[in-house]
Amino acid sequence: MGWFKRLKEGITTSTKEKKETPEGLWYKCPSCKKIHTVQDHTANKYVCSDCGYHEKIGSKEYFEVIFDDNQFTELNENLVSGDPLDFSDTKKYTDRLTDTIRKTNLKDALRSAYGKVNGQDLVICCMDFGFIGGSMGSVVGEKISRSIDYCIKTKTPLLIISKSGGARMMEAAFSLMQMAKTSAKLSQLAQHKIPYISLLTDPTTGGVTASYAMLGDLNIAEPGSLIGFAGPRVVKETIGKDLPKGFQTAEFVLEHGFLDKIISRGELKEKLSALLKMFKD
Repeated sequence: MGWFKRLKEGITTSTKEKKETPEGLWYKCPSCKKIHTVQDHTANKYVCSDCGYHEKIGSKEYFEVIFDDNQFTELNENLVSGDPLDFSDTKKYTDRLTDTIRKTNLKDALRSAYGKVNGQDLVICCMDFGFIGGSMGSVVGEKISRSIDYCIKTKTPLLIISKSGGARMMEAAFSLMQMAKTSAKLSQLAQHKIPYISLLTDPTTGGVTASYAMLGDLNIAEPGSLIGFAGPRVVKETIGKDLPKGFQTAEFVLEHGFLDKIISRGELKEKLSALLKMFKD
């Protein structure tokens, strides 16, 4: 007789009583492949506790990390892009905007808000990569400009968190004009001696890197972030040479003098608080 025998009086759990593992319970790090609970990963500010990999997050999560008790007031929240060029590629730009707004619950690729960081006032402009690749269009430039006006009016420091693939092609020259527009507004902020901190996250590329992302009184970045103008593949094909190890990572950019410091997300709030106090003194 075989060692296994199915008995009628054995375990007979009905299908209805079987419990499936809930979706969204586990997080697998794309870098080290270790698995953590989503709860632990969120509590660790979306940073892998094993290898330190910084998961890409958006404005909602950054506001939670930085603002005291996640309390803030959003600025110019209802600005929406127009379609001045009547642009169409695989679909009409207006349709793409409508679909993206519906999927992301965002009005555009940047949100701006003011609140407190350890009791100190701060305005944050944070980009969302999920909105058409975090591309810089006219609304992004306008929101930054209006936020700077607010900072000047209230004498409040500014933090811009960049995460972008560059200028938005659907707006062509209207998008490229935002580079000059935001740079000019930042010069006004400097004239009023109001601090501006630029935080570059993964990825920060194209026209965003070539304008406001690199114009901070302090330029800081998260570990491992891709930072550059053109992508590594384009650069390699252009110069016809192999690129150095770690090319365009935050660590490489810091080593070559284009960043002031790399700050882990777990230390971000405390470091920002210390920097704001330093600027006051």
